[in-house]
Amino acid sequence: MKNTTRTLLAAALVLGVAAGPLALPAAAAPAPAATAAQAPADPSGLASVIANLPSKDATAALVRVGGTEGAWQGSAGVHDLRTNRPADPAGRFRAGSVTKVFTAAVVLQLAAEGRIDLDRPARAYLPELIPAKYDEVTVRQLLNHTHGIPAAELPGDTVEEWYASRFVTYDPRDLVRKATAQPREFAPGTRQHYLNIGYTIAGLIVERVTGDSYEHQVAVRILRPLGLRDSYFPGTSPRIEGPHNHGYQVMKLDDGTTGLRDVTAWGQTSAWAAGDLISTTADLERFTRALFAGRVVRGPLLEEMFTLPKVADLESGDPAAYSVGLSMKKLGGREVWGKTGGRYGYNTAIASTRHGERTLVYSVNATDAKGEGMNKVAMGLMLATFGTPSA
Repeated sequence: MKNTTRTLLAAALVLGVAAGPLALPAAAAPAPAATAAQAPADPSGLASVIANLPSKDATAALVRVGGTEGAWQGSAGVHDLRTNRPADPAGRFRAGSVTKVFTAAVVLQLAAEGRIDLDRPARAYLPELIPAKYDEVTVRQLLNHTHGIPAAELPGDTVEEWYASRFVTYDPRDLVRKATAQPREFAPGTRQHYLNIGYTIAGLIVERVTGDSYEHQVAVRILRPLGLRDSYFPGTSPRIEGPHNHGYQVMKLDDGTTGLRDVTAWGQTSAWAAGDLISTTADLERFTRALFAGRVVRGPLLEEMFTLPKVADLESGDPAAYSVGLSMKKLGGREVWGKTGGRYGYNTAIASTRHGERTLVYSVNATDAKGEGMNKVAMGLMLATFGTPSA
């Protein structure tokens, strides 16, 4: 299974024990709980996007819009489909590939300290793990997806098969060995292909140069300094600790029908430094503001996060849309930078204009969190916050 994603609007950027067959309730969900200060672009639009949850597209949504242009917060939907009680607006969720922004920030901090050289081959840090055929791949290329290393193939071809193996634990080193045993997809630096494997390798490089675990480095460098008390890495645990809203996925059920299955408990070791962070909208909003204000990555290295490589996407042929950690899409006549993530049951995004005039953080409990197209609710929130796509 290849972990591919798409641009910030055109499609989803990547992004438990079964409780039995579940169906959406016929009754309307509780009305969105919202507060508003100076209004953003379209507060009524934001509220209307989440007003009718749960729906076939999502069971809950948590939203925070901020920045100098105004603020809005809202939540809607249900905590779970059994009790039907309102969604917890402070609930934790799987942030998916938003994890990559944290990983990139740690690598850039280490680069600022002279402990990692972005132009040095990744093999120089992990010679026993990365074979000679990939000796030209640099650390920067790992982070901006221009490395040419294919994804590590995981067992299964369908969501039902992946669900059946949701408690399998993966070692990141084994994933790297499987990936690098394959032929390269392209010469390093000549194309862009969004995959998790570059960030898995980056996490291992963090551990090699610090002599510490990746998770602890993110904690001491980002989570603790910013006071992100509800963000953590689950390790091998498949569960979300503390308050959280349940995630559901459309799939074939045991009786042969198609419906929603509770997928809240699902091991994330296959994602690791590319996608296993658990967080809240409040924590991610605080992180986004600090990042774009230059308080996480300081000085010239911050520009790595706002610099797109001048290559084409491997699959679409379009200009590269991913920088180091982030991606860019022009919305409402402005550049919007950010990252989305998808793990089954959960779609997440952080996004901001370049200087933080408007920010968006959401968690959508999507029923198609890793589908081919961007979830309808998630897309609606992006459009209501920033406006329509522009050339």
